[in-house]
Amino acid sequence: MKRKLLSTTLLATAIISLVSCGEKKSVPTVEMGCANPVIWADVPDMSMMRVGDSYYMSSTTMHMNPGVPIMKSNDLSNWKIVGYAYDKLGDIEQTMLLNGKNTYGKGSWASCIRYVNNKFFVSTFDQVTAKTYFFTTDNIESGKWERHEFEPSLHDHTVVFEEDGHVYMINGNGKIFIREIEPDFSGVKPNTEKVLIENAGLPAGEDLMLGAEGSQMFKINGKYYLFNICWPRGGMRTVICHKSDNLFGPYEGKVVFQDQGVAQGGLIDTPDGQWFAYLFGDRGAVGRIPYIVPVVWENEWPVLGVDGKVPDTLNLPKSTGLIPGIVDSDDFDNQQPKLVWQWNHNPVNELWSLTERPGFLRLKTDRIDTLFTQSRNMLTQRTFGPQCSGSISLDVTNLKDGDIAGLALLAGQFGYVGVKCDGDKKSIVMVDNQFEGEPDPNRPFGMPKGVPHEVETVPFDGATVFFKADCNFENRVDTAYFQYSLDGKEWKNIGHTLQMRYNLDHFMGQRYALFNYSTKQPGGYADFDWYKVSYK
Repeated sequence: MKRKLLSTTLLATAIISLVSCGEKKSVPTVEMGCANPVIWADVPDMSMMRVGDSYYMSSTTMHMNPGVPIMKSNDLSNWKIVGYAYDKLGDIEQTMLLNGKNTYGKGSWASCIRYVNNKFFVSTFDQVTAKTYFFTTDNIESGKWERHEFEPSLHDHTVVFEEDGHVYMINGNGKIFIREIEPDFSGVKPNTEKVLIENAGLPAGEDLMLGAEGSQMFKINGKYYLFNICWPRGGMRTVICHKSDNLFGPYEGKVVFQDQGVAQGGLIDTPDGQWFAYLFGDRGAVGRIPYIVPVVWENEWPVLGVDGKVPDTLNLPKSTGLIPGIVDSDDFDNQQPKLVWQWNHNPVNELWSLTERPGFLRLKTDRIDTLFTQSRNMLTQRTFGPQCSGSISLDVTNLKDGDIAGLALLAGQFGYVGVKCDGDKKSIVMVDNQFEGEPDPNRPFGMPKGVPHEVETVPFDGATVFFKADCNFENRVDTAYFQYSLDGKEWKNIGHTLQMRYNLDHFMGQRYALFNYSTKQPGGYADFDWYKVSYK
């Protein structure tokens, strides 16, 4: 590794944000040996930068709101959510779950995070609104985001801020394009689109089932490095890097990493001059999870991994776990849900409250829904590996006939445990929409959709009930078990094992969800006293 790379990196471009560390400070001894993956939870399509001693990362959460989570770390090992770029992108039928429409598997995808002239920039795109978005703020942790949007929707783009003030956006699939963006982020400058690389996947071969995409551009020591992923047929997701002395090329490309399908991401440096690559791997029902691999430099090329492999441990501080930074328990004693929560699609704010009954989350209904996945105001957060447990305390006193409320594992193939009202009777039910049969070979990751059915029903005449869902993602077992309790102490199994799967219909990892929906008459409500999450 060449230390001069750090000293000569161009800060103004903000393609990697490098800020002087100032004088050295004494720090306490930290136990080293961070384990891969650094986050065993669904945090895909990461974009990362460093500002001084702080690292910031944005990621994809698609149909969840608020959207584009912003995470912070001081050591690349321990991360916490500090905010989101937006509350919602637009109220349309798909985002509001109206008339049977939804935006599952779509929404906003891969973002790009940058820091330029004391200002933070996050860009993303959305397939449903068909727009590209820029969000800007002076304070990434507590400032207000200013929003800019334009058409078209530019898939998996990367943004380049040049020293002369010009801003460019690069993206594509196989054929990579570059175009200049208006200074006010109002759109693409007319007649500026050009082909940057004709066939970016070629270094990995000619037979690709996924052309080069997921562009991320970095300017280091005056040279431009473009990272993309591709997928050779019969192989695995592969990292390709193209290098040039000029933004507009010509570019020379090579395969720089190919191990365990860990790919898509880019480069990040530390204040003391170390280099790493941040990437993610598809890991079954828990989702697409982040890995970090060391990088050294040879002949001005980044060399990723340890002997070309993902190391099990890193020379970084040990992780203290994902609780409370990425997932967390909640007593619902504040006026807003904690930052770890996201709503499934756009929330209807009039139908939830943390103040009508202080210390409780109240979810109300105002319409009839026949499909669980079309019900509104599900409050969700990530599951995590290798094994996790989520539980709730639920007051069902004010449910109406036809209401169902409880705790779910939300995905295209879902399962839940809840209280169901039928006339003046209540019951505890375990429901899933599993299917029988083998995977459909014509749908990568995809499976045929099942029909929801009640696996087990238990009579219930109380007011408060406790539910729990335990998940096992170790070695991609991807199983979950539901339990209920009448006193919060003695737990009983209900239903059968839920075989969780990662399907393209939702395109994200399994999530815990608190829900209440009506199948007969609106107007009922459920009160959630607390949610607890733990490693199991």
